[in-house]
Amino acid sequence: MKAMILAAGRGERMRPLTDLLPKPLLAVGGKPLIVHHIEKLAAAGVTELVINHAWLGHKLVEALGDGSRFGVSIQWSAEESALETGGGIVQALPLLGDAPFLVINGDTWIDMDYGVLMQQPLGDDLARLWLVPNPPQHPQGDFALQAGRVLDVPAQALDGETEHPGLAVFTFSGVGIYHPAAFAYLSPGARKLAPLLRDWMAQGRVGGTLLAGEWRDIGTVDRLRELDDQLQGRTH
Repeated sequence: MKAMILAAGRGERMRPLTDLLPKPLLAVGGKPLIVHHIEKLAAAGVTELVINHAWLGHKLVEALGDGSRFGVSIQWSAEESALETGGGIVQALPLLGDAPFLVINGDTWIDMDYGVLMQQPLGDDLARLWLVPNPPQHPQGDFALQAGRVLDVPAQALDGETEHPGLAVFTFSGVGIYHPAAFAYLSPGARKLAPLLRDWMAQGRVGGTLLAGEWRDIGTVDRLRELDDQLQGRTH
């Protein structure tokens, strides 16, 4: 299975750090966020990678090259300006091939064996998403998970109303496996992923699993420093 690491975002909330570096190159535990992903993918036997880039993308290419020093092969999908997640995947389809592929957000950190991610086939689904308990910064969550299916829920349900009793709502981790056919009909250009996911959910073609590992969304400088302190064994 090939994997795509999303690395094209501007990282506005991480400024001024991201004025000089693309967000996935910010370091925690002595290495860039994106290198943690690459090493864990390689350890799981996933060696064919596609990485998209836009803001300061040349620095990603300079830092990671063709991936050989990590035991992987990297192909680059350059975007003149960030195409959002959906648009980035559509542009990269020629590099991803005809088989289902894994997608991971390059600005997250996950502590788990990535081999687990490849153990659940898509079957007839267009996507399989990994969800996590809602973090403090996103308490309302994104989607419901019920009997292995990911479901969209109305805003009132996310606000705690009881029109959908028994639905457990979680946050999308940014980790998913997708069938290329799900994107093949889409035209190039900037496009968010969430509306596509909701369309596929309406068709009953999105499976889901809770992520069996620690997950961090590195969305602020404080969260970056907190994780770095944890990995470096520092206490205050």
